Amino acid sequence: MLKYVVLKSIPDHNEIQNRVTLELWPEFILHDPISNLHWGDLFEDFPQYQFSLDSHEAIIGTGNCLPYRWDLPFEELPEGGWDAIFKKAIEDKRAGIKPNTLNGLQIAVNKHHQGKGVSSLVLKEMVAIAREKGFQYVTIPVRPSLKSKYPLIRIDHYVDWRRKDGLPFDPWLRVHERFGGKIVKVCHESMRIPGSISDWEYWTGLRFFESGDYMVPLQKGFSRSRIYYI
Repeated sequence: MLKYVVLKSIPDHNEIQNRVTLELWPEFILHDPISNLHWGDLFEDFPQYQFSLDSHEAIIGTGNCLPYRWDLPFEELPEGGWDAIFKKAIEDKRAGIKPNTLNGLQIAVNKHHQGKGVSSLVLKEMVAIAREKGFQYVTIPVRPSLKSKYPLIRIDHYVDWRRKDGLPFDPWLRVHERFGGKIVKVCHESMRIPGSISDWEYWTGLRFFESGDYMVPLQKGFSRSRIYYI
């Protein structure tokens, strides 16, 4: 059983988390313009919502979230998903709008501690923060962990796949459902990463000679990406 302490609002927290998270993502994910513009704001304006789990002086997992205001049905969340809510939360903060919802931006697990239930501990802490702050809701733009193994299947269909016991086929979706979460919609443009053809060739190690759909390699599996020459 893991014994851990929760670290929040500590010096150099951003750098500490980066040592865990940067090795988990493919290169192109690190070039999302909304993230690159506002990630530092999380630790300046929302330090109480960024946390890490420390076990025997090793960071085993990290969580990043921030509050925003949402008064519409959650089925009407924007197609921009991750990007759109990140941007809205920053704008709400600057406009002095009182939040009622906590949005999870990232749940990351140290690669040496994956498969040990750490992701559930991070999710549990995120929900606990929402309750502590008195928020009515928690939203999390979830990236299904096994979707990359089925790149040709539409995400709208994949999220409906169920096991015989009725739980989602995808293990990361199962974790959220067991915590009482439910899928309210698919946000098809949740993270848009613009770049030149040479950028994408550098990020992926592929060559793109024409517009079309390509299978972009990830650490585990592939992502179906659409490349346009404009």
